[in-house]
Amino acid sequence: GRLADPSGVTSCGYENGELLCQSVRSWWSCMNYYLSIIPFLGAVEAGLFGQLPYEIEILPPGEQKDDFCYSVKDCWSRMPKLMDDWKAFFEVNNFLKILSSFKLDDALGLMWKAHTSSIAYALPKFHDSLKYLSDPEANFGEDWANAVDFIAATHFSTDLLTTNDFQAFLPQRMLVEGDVLPSISDFSPGQNKVLVSLRALHKVNKITGGLVLKIWQKAMSTEAGRRIGRELIESLPSG
Repeated sequence: GRLADPSGVTSCGYENGELLCQSVRSWWSCMNYYLSIIPFLGAVEAGLFGQLPYEIEILPPGEQKDDFCYSVKDCWSRMPKLMDDWKAFFEVNNFLKILSSFKLDDALGLMWKAHTSSIAYALPKFHDSLKYLSDPEANFGEDWANAVDFIAATHFSTDLLTTNDFQAFLPQRMLVEGDVLPSISDFSPGQNKVLVSLRALHKVNKITGGLVLKIWQKAMSTEAGRRIGRELIESLPSG
């Protein structure tokens, strides 16, 4: 339900309306736009799909049109740095396809750089959308965004099997008023533990003015450090 209209004004995303609709009022939908549409347009610009005989154009939503972009040219004019990061990743990815071997760590580094750039760009733009969510869900959203910076520093692998395994430790429904960590009854111990960890990490990083993240990023500046960082993340749900 995270992509549905949380304000209840429309039926977007609900069974009695358009079930596959993604609401422009959903904070999660807006964040995902910058993690899906912008990368797609970056891939188009990088030539990942070859020479297309037409220009790709994304249809605008019914409201908040200025918060989004709708073509490669439009996105380049509005957010050149963000588009450049995604284009760089897909250019390297496209080039590496023809090589027999390459450093996956380098490719993951470019991917995570673009990923965190998307989140950093979108966070302030859609901060007001958090008002439509319950306090626990809004906290989870901001905790998640903060945690991505820590995960990114490790060049964590996002292959299908790894992602699928870790999705199980994220909440399977939206958090509501009355959900109190670490004892949400319909969440597994692992889910409760991960949510508590994300909340604590965000609080400490905020209190220190981002110092914790800077220290972590420095520790992750080598391949050996990143390997240890990934192992720590992988042990979090169980340990």
